[in-house]
Amino acid sequence: MSGAQPILQVSGLSKRFGGFVALADIELEVKAGERLGLIGPNGSGKSTLVNCLCGTLRNESGTVRFQGQPMDGLAAHQRTRLGMARSFQLPRPFGTLTLAENLRIPLLYAVQTRDSMPEAAIDKRCMDLLRMVGLHEKATRLPKDLTQIEMRKLELARAMAAEPKLLIADESMAGLSNQEVDDILALLVKLNEEQGITIILIEHIMRAVLSFSQRLVVLVAGRKIADGDPRDVVRQDDVVAAYLGS
Repeated sequence: MSGAQPILQVSGLSKRFGGFVALADIELEVKAGERLGLIGPNGSGKSTLVNCLCGTLRNESGTVRFQGQPMDGLAAHQRTRLGMARSFQLPRPFGTLTLAENLRIPLLYAVQTRDSMPEAAIDKRCMDLLRMVGLHEKATRLPKDLTQIEMRKLELARAMAAEPKLLIADESMAGLSNQEVDDILALLVKLNEEQGITIILIEHIMRAVLSFSQRLVVLVAGRKIADGDPRDVVRQDDVVAAYLGS
C-alpha cells in the first residue's frame, strides 16, 4: 500500500432515520491503494454508510474527508468529480444507449469537467474501458443484450469511466456463479494492482471478501465491531455471533 496519508477518513459518523439509529459514531480510515472489505448482516448499515460517503445521504454528525478534503455539503456528483466512485448492486445502465455511449456519460460529466478531453480521446477511452472488462466487441450493442455478469462488468466500467481514485464496489458479485465471481475478483484486483485504485468491497460472499481484502471491517446494527486482518476478524466471537447467532 502506498503512502501513509489515508485517502478516506471517517470520524464520528452517525445517521438516524427518525428514531432509528442506522449508524453510530463510525470511525474508519482507508489508506491509498488499500483493498478493504466491508461486511455485516442485512440491516447492519453498510448501504447507509456508503450513501453517506458518496453524498446521496447526509449524516447528522461526524465528518468524511477524502484526500484530506472535507466532503461536508458536497453533492454526490461533486464527490465523483473529486475521484470517489461507486458501482451499484443492481446495474443501472441507460437502456437506450449502446455500451460505448453508456461510458461517454461519466466521461463527459465527471472527467471532462476536470480535464478537457478531445472527442477522439473520449472515444478511445470508452473502447479502452470496454476492452478492460472484456466487452469491447459489444461496444455498439445495447445493455439488454448482455448476460448478468456482462452487466456487472459494464457497471464496473461505468464507475471506472469517472477515473476514480477510490472505488466502492457494492455487491458486484451477487447472484453470480463461482467462476463469474472469480472473474469479477480478478478484475478488481487488476484495477487495484495495475492502476493503484483504492477499493472498498461490500460483499456477502465470504470467500470473495477473504480472497480480495487486505483488511476487513464489520458493521453490526450500525456500529463497527471489528477492523483488522481478515482471517483474525472472522474468528472473533462477536463477529461469529453476528452471523451465526450467539
